[in-house]
Amino acid sequence: MKFKMVLASATALMLSMGVAQAQEKTLTISVYAFAQDEFKELVYDPFEAKCGCKLVVETGNSVERLAKMEANKANPVIDMAVVSMADALQASRAGLTDKVDTTKLTNFGKLYDIAKDPNGDGMSVGYTFYATSIVYRTDKMKVESWADLLKDDVVSHVAFPNVTTNQGPPALYMLGQALGNDTPDLKGPIEAIGAKKDEIVTFYVKSSQLVQLMQQEEIWAAPIGRFSWAPFAKLDLPLAWATPKEGQTGGMNVMVMTKGSKNQDLALEFMDFWLSTEVQTKLAEKLVDSPANAEVKVSDEVAGNITYGEETAKSLKLIPSATALDNRDAWLSEWNATVGQ
Repeated sequence: MKFKMVLASATALMLSMGVAQAQEKTLTISVYAFAQDEFKELVYDPFEAKCGCKLVVETGNSVERLAKMEANKANPVIDMAVVSMADALQASRAGLTDKVDTTKLTNFGKLYDIAKDPNGDGMSVGYTFYATSIVYRTDKMKVESWADLLKDDVVSHVAFPNVTTNQGPPALYMLGQALGNDTPDLKGPIEAIGAKKDEIVTFYVKSSQLVQLMQQEEIWAAPIGRFSWAPFAKLDLPLAWATPKEGQTGGMNVMVMTKGSKNQDLALEFMDFWLSTEVQTKLAEKLVDSPANAEVKVSDEVAGNITYGEETAKSLKLIPSATALDNRDAWLSEWNATVGQ
């Protein structure tokens, strides 16, 4: 009887230890607050079911999330994060991230080349990107070059993004390429915009205000991110997405591994799950993220509302992260002095 009690106690202890170990298998991730209901349904819940672990999701803007990583540098509380390319480089420079062991990512080979090592330092992997180009009235103008926005017969019907927005620097970057003046300080394109500032309809801060301006025929063209295209497509107007000869620009979000994380293998497992063809397809179909996985196939309707396809991926000219980090303050100063917003 005593032996049975000891055996039962030992079994209970082992079971409780097993439960404790399962409870301890927790992955903490830091992400944008955007579309969290969809991410929960399509990414987080399925991963928890697959790994038998608990996912703790922390959200916030980039500044807050990077500050938290910095504050806990000695004893990390976050295992992996998704950030912009430039923020990934900033975190790397601050010693907050580790190299991503891509040999453990079974889906790494499926990614577009642009997403495999976005900053060229092995410290991040791209999981979604977006194109920035020009939405324009096909019955009013042609867009063959980014410089067409500044033509005398067009510029008084153009909205241009403020330099403080996500679309501002990329649009200036491509305008500089078109003008043959593409130095990292963006001085050339900012001066070109400054020379036409009184003719440009508005320097917008939110792309949502453009839909009304287009509907009222106050503007014919504006640089926008592809994620803003859907509302324009619904307008009863002859609108198109431009493919200028200099190419398109845009942005990319990437995954990073926190330096000193005790759950790196689990973090890599989660990254790999997110990069899988199945998960990236579901996110694309819900118009949550444009896929970095080249195997993803979607309908023409879905493709028309996201950044999609090998040709698009190859045409994207993204601002190098080092250029963005090292010049942001100078861009704002030059813009304020020249455009005066």
